[in-house]
Amino acid sequence: MPTVDELLGNSHVLSLPMRTKFRGITTREVVLFRGPAGWGEFSPFTEYDDQESAAWLRAGVEAAWDGPPAPYRERVRVNATVPAVSADEVPGILALYPGVDTAKVKVAEKGQSSFEKSMADDVARVRAVRALVPRVRVDANGGWTVEQAVRALTMLSEDGPLEYAEQPCASVPELVEVRRRLPGVRIAADESIRRAEDPLRVVRAGGADVAVVKVAPLGGMRALLELAGELGEYGVPVVVSSALDSAVGMSAGLAAAAAIPKLEFACGLGTGTLFVDDVCERPGLLDGTLAAGAVEPDPERLTALAAPPDRVEWWHDRVRRVHPLMKPVT
Repeated sequence: MPTVDELLGNSHVLSLPMRTKFRGITTREVVLFRGPAGWGEFSPFTEYDDQESAAWLRAGVEAAWDGPPAPYRERVRVNATVPAVSADEVPGILALYPGVDTAKVKVAEKGQSSFEKSMADDVARVRAVRALVPRVRVDANGGWTVEQAVRALTMLSEDGPLEYAEQPCASVPELVEVRRRLPGVRIAADESIRRAEDPLRVVRAGGADVAVVKVAPLGGMRALLELAGELGEYGVPVVVSSALDSAVGMSAGLAAAAAIPKLEFACGLGTGTLFVDDVCERPGLLDGTLAAGAVEPDPERLTALAAPPDRVEWWHDRVRRVHPLMKPVT
């Protein structure tokens, strides 16, 4: 376990500009640090408390000090990610994902004047995606009530099936009810797994057909693989996704996905296209897949993307607070 001084002594706090607002932000801040096995990332969202952020630090330490697990494959199939943009912006977004046959579409965007207005935008966006990509999944980030979810998913399925609906409602009982009322729509759990004390609860309760898993919130690549194995015992496949990571964090997600014996679905690991610039040249898509392998940040980009001094201090203080809460990497 590195000391906090070892982490910060080889760290860079970066501010990555985004092409469009995603998850309510237009700039993504991350801390990168170098260890004996490579680079790690610490980038919990600013509203997360220190206790929750400890898993993110543990994941970064694992990547930089232990390196990736042994892979089963060299490349990972990925999906396109379509933010809550207008329908006429969809072609431009999808053009960033050559060869990809699956798209995840953000729906239930916060801040809309009404559910009806939000639904009209969501239906138009999903319809525009369907015109260009054969497989469509939607992600509501827990933004609907049960009644809204049933109505929305019925409307969004009128033009064709959804591969799955990710976290349509916030709570496990709500997911169970939506799944009961819409047997023709697969339900995927994200927040109900990565932000839960018991990640298997939603599966045991019958609230999920698919599990969306992310390296950083779960505490590392090996923790994700352990959970994927447990979910497999329940017959629930996993989709490895990013947490809006830089190329460094994304490499850990790709390494974890590459180490899962069977991947049924495309993974949400192509979100690097959401950034105007990243810490290194993004790996190119090949037939809708990305290579799994270590990345090396470009020194010039580390300088150009450096966060302002006040934000560097803010993140250093956060690392110092979170470090004592971090469980050892086993």
